Order: sequence, then C-alpha cells, then structure tokens
Amino acid sequence: MKIKKKIEAVPPRAVYGKKKSIFSPKEIIFRGEGRAVVFKISSFMQMSTLVLLVAIGCWNLYSYYIYHQSDSIISTKEQQLGATRNAYVDLMTEFTALNKSISSIVAELKEVKNPDEKLIKRYRNQAEIIENKVNKITSENKWLSPETVSRRTDFYEAMLERDIAVSERDALKKQLAELESSVEEMRRLEDDVFEKIKTLSAKEVDKMKKALSAVNRPLREKGLYFNALANKKGSSGGPYIPENGLLNRNKELSEKISAIYRNMEDHDYYRQVVANTPIGKPVWSYWVTSPFGSRLDPFKKSRATHKGIDLASMKGNKIKVKARGKVTRSEYASGYGNLIVVDHGNGFVTKYGHLDKRYVKKGDEVSYDDVLGEVGSTGRSTGPHLHYEILYRGVPVNPLPFLQTRL
Repeated sequence: MKIKKKIEAVPPRAVYGKKKSIFSPKEIIFRGEGRAVVFKISSFMQMSTLVLLVAIGCWNLYSYYIYHQSDSIISTKEQQLGATRNAYVDLMTEFTALNKSISSIVAELKEVKNPDEKLIKRYRNQAEIIENKVNKITSENKWLSPETVSRRTDFYEAMLERDIAVSERDALKKQLAELESSVEEMRRLEDDVFEKIKTLSAKEVDKMKKALSAVNRPLREKGLYFNALANKKGSSGGPYIPENGLLNRNKELSEKISAIYRNMEDHDYYRQVVANTPIGKPVWSYWVTSPFGSRLDPFKKSRATHKGIDLASMKGNKIKVKARGKVTRSEYASGYGNLIVVDHGNGFVTKYGHLDKRYVKKGDEVSYDDVLGEVGSTGRSTGPHLHYEILYRGVPVNPLPFLQTRL
C-alpha cells in the first residue's frame, strides 16, 4: 500500500528589487518565549499618524510664537502704563499747584471790587501756564493726543452735567418733599387757626348778644325793645372777598373761610352796636344810695319818682362815658347841678348830674371810656355822688342792669 504524500504549494520567492510606496502596508513582529506577535500597519493608519504628528508640531510652533509675541506686547503696554502713570502724576501735581495759585487769585478778585489790570494779567498768565502744561504732556504721549483728551473731556463733561442734573433733581425732590410736608403742616395749622378764629369770634358775638339781651330786660319793663339787628335787615356789604381759583377748587377750605368771614362780619356789626350802647360803670368805685323808680325823696321825705340811680363816690373821681356819642348838653341845670347829656345815636341817651367839674362842652364827639368830668355834689344834692340816667327813645329806663352787664 503506497502512502501518498500531500504536496503543499511553496510560496513564491520574494522579490526584493521592486520599489514600494512609503505608506505601503507594514508588519511589526515581536518574538519572545517561542511566540511571535505580528502587528499590521495599514497605509491609512500611517498617513493619519503622520498628519497628527505634523499638526502637533505646527501647534507647538504657533504657541511658542504667540507666547513670545504676547510677552513683548505685555512688556510694551506695561512701559506705556508706567509712562501714563508718571504723566498723570506730573499732570495732577502741576494742576494742583496751579489750581492753588488760581484759587488764591480768585479769592483776591472777590475781595477787590475793581481789580486792576495787573491782577487780571497775572490770572491770564496762570491760565496760559496750565494750558501749556497740558499740551506738553499730551504731545509727549501718543496715547494722550489732544483729540483723545478733547473727546474724553467732552464725555466727562457730559457725565458731570448728568451727575449735576441728577444731584439737582434729587435735591429738588427733597425740597419738594419738605415743601409738601410744610404745606401739610401749614394746612393743619391753618385749620387750627381757622377753628380758633371761628370759636373766638363766635364767643365774642355770644357775649355781646347776652349783654344786649341783659340791656333789654329793663327796656321790656317799659314796654320797649332794642333790636340790635334793626340796621342789618335789608342791608348789604361786608368784607370784600375776591374770586380765587384755589378756593373754588377746594370747597371745604372755601366753606371754612366763608364761615369765618360771616362770623367776623357779625362780630364787627355787634361791636358797632355795642359801641353805641352804654354798657358798663361810669365810675369805677361806687355804691347805690338811691334806686331807679319810686323812692323816698331825701329833702321832702315823701315818695317820689327817681328817673335814674344815685352812685355815691368820692369827690373828684373820674366819670367816664361807656359808649361813643355826641355831647348835646354841658351846663348847670338847677336840680341836676353841673349836667352833661350824651346822645349815642341809636335811641340811647345818658345823663350825668351833680358833677364837680365838666371836661367836655356841647358838640364834642366822645368815645368809649372818655372822661366827661368829676364826681361832685352840685345842684339838689346831699353829698358827693353821680346821678346817672339812661333814656331809650326818650323813656327813662333802669340803669342798674347796664352797669352790671360785662363785655
């Protein structure tokens, strides 16, 4: 039996004379411990690796260049910054020194009302010096050109004006707030003042009304009545209150002011009435020795009618008129002795008898509390006293309520 041997194909012999591409596939063989490991490197991998290495190299070269260029630029900028700082220090030093000089000149100009030409020339020289210093610094530094300085100056002037405007606006807001607070406080005070005026005028009017009401008591006993409003009915006038837009818009304030004017008008009217009504004591110190009406006559010792009251007082005490009016009599009149009669013009007439001295004459105008004369004992009298009569529309009325009434 014949054994056939398998004949394997023998690979062709390598030909080493043929040229291959630089990026042709390659193999890397690692041998060790009877083993061999083969790594195949394709053409694409070789080309990719080469490109990556070239890119890394280029990046390193670029980084190196940039690093050295940046260092040079930074060094240049630092030199310029140092020069800028020095120039700024020099500028500020010069400016401060010159500013002090200018300030002193300005102070001198303020003190001198009419500065002479020498002082003005000195000020101009100082201004030219500081301008030349600024021009010199700007010309020595390219970064500080006149155009740059002008632009930045305009910018900072605008910023300064804006800051000034903002500051003025804030100040105005503050002033406005203070004014509003002051106005509010004034309104409160105004309300208080209005209320007090209204209250005081109302009190005064009530007091005068009560006095006139007290005066009417003895008049009613005689069937008479003094109408204090007689002259007010159908009359017109009063204080002039011009049209005011603020009052028209503020109804509450308008009503308050109108109420006050009405009260003041009433007050003035009643003051006029009271001024012509004999209310008060014609002598300060007295005592009643003979009442009004029926009495025992001091001479005949029989009942008689007494048209007034006798107010005993020290001889020489002053007699005062208690309402304005006009003297219609000033003479010696038998039983009255020295007599003064005053017509007060509203129906009231007062008589003063037994005076020691008379200070007024017929036709004289008298005002409240004017002195008419002195207490005496002239005429039909038993001692120093004032015979005091009050007549309303020619009818004698009891003077005692008039004396006892107070305003």
